[in-house]
Amino acid sequence: MNALFPIIAVLIWSVNIIVNKLSATVIDPAAISFYRWLLAFLVMTPFMLPNLRQHAAAIRQHAWKLLVLGLLGMVLYQSLAYYAAHTISAVMMGIMGSLVPLLTVLLSIPLLRVAPTLGVLLGSLLSLAGIVWLISGGHPEQILAQGIGPGEFMMFCAALSYAIYGVLTKRWSIPLPNWVSLYVQIAFGVVALIPNFLLTDNVQLNGENLPLVVFAGIMASIIAPFLWIQGVMRLGASKAAIFMNLTPIFTAMIAIGLLHEPLHHYHLVGGGITLLGVILAQRLRIPLGRTA
Repeated sequence: MNALFPIIAVLIWSVNIIVNKLSATVIDPAAISFYRWLLAFLVMTPFMLPNLRQHAAAIRQHAWKLLVLGLLGMVLYQSLAYYAAHTISAVMMGIMGSLVPLLTVLLSIPLLRVAPTLGVLLGSLLSLAGIVWLISGGHPEQILAQGIGPGEFMMFCAALSYAIYGVLTKRWSIPLPNWVSLYVQIAFGVVALIPNFLLTDNVQLNGENLPLVVFAGIMASIIAPFLWIQGVMRLGASKAAIFMNLTPIFTAMIAIGLLHEPLHHYHLVGGGITLLGVILAQRLRIPLGRTA
């Protein structure tokens, strides 16, 4: 039963990728980014205000770190994903997003001084091959001739920003309860999103886009993190992290069933190789240089 917590959290985040894709035709990325985090901020405020007073000194001391985390996790990661949804499929977004665990492991080597492993080396090479196969539609030579598209590039940058977010969260170990830290990060994120929101024309909420904003602001921003934290508390961080590998699978299933997106052979081959690389990086922990 404990496994249901991370599974449901991952399912919600997978549905949110579909929401990203659906939002591309009904609301500007700058608008949904702002509304989403503003809604989450407003919903959390009544519960967080007493905690803010209690932890005011620590918040002031670590304000710049919380600002950086807010920019990475709330502004860059989600905004880039919303923009990427205009040019790539939800299936592709799910697979590209699955790179976050691998990028986190890679960044942990210099930033957290984690010893490199054979799994990281092999996993990186496999995932790189899988992404090249995926982006090129099964024709890797096209990468050299045409490069990668803007959507794929933005989604990779989104995954990279969230990986940096995760590594910095662990490196800094800010002495605040998880929810207080998240709330302050969201507050900084909302403020940072205001300028782009004000420069955008299509910011009107209506019957088409309001449900998407509500899902993103409450389910994906509050409920899913709550379930994930519960899963980590019950299973441990390393076991819970394995369930993140279900994201591209859930996303593909929903995208095919709901959006009727086609599933091509290069999705299966490239996505499978990429996912295998991520799993190897997570699970094969033989240090490099070990002799028999």
